[in-house]
Amino acid sequence: MADKPLRVLVGKIGLDGHDRGAKVVAQALRDAGMEVIYTGLRQTPEQIVETALQEDVQVIGLSILSGAHMQLIPPIVEMLREQDSSDIIVVVGGIIPREDITYLKEHGVAEVFTPGSSTEDIIGFIKRKLN
Repeated sequence: MADKPLRVLVGKIGLDGHDRGAKVVAQALRDAGMEVIYTGLRQTPEQIVETALQEDVQVIGLSILSGAHMQLIPPIVEMLREQDSSDIIVVVGGIIPREDITYLKEHGVAEVFTPGSSTEDIIGFIKRKLN
């Protein structure tokens, strides 16, 4: 019996209206054999967590370009903890200043992928974390 594919939620949080990068990453994850649930634009942290729990994902990949990452991402990690789902890996991609990466990681984000990161890097990280 083959192993079940990894399930990844890809979400856009906040008022950010640009999702080209998220769609590119979602397709690359699919091409790598993962099941991807894409939430679309303008999701709240609560919507992301609710969908992740309903879809039984192992990874949440968040794309954010708006600059609201410090306000929107830590609550997602906290809500996962409150739901006894802190085993769901949270990764973030987008416009994240280098000086904010440490803070996000201290607050439960597994990895931050900044502009120039390859889809191979993202796929490799997810596979290493879950194997």
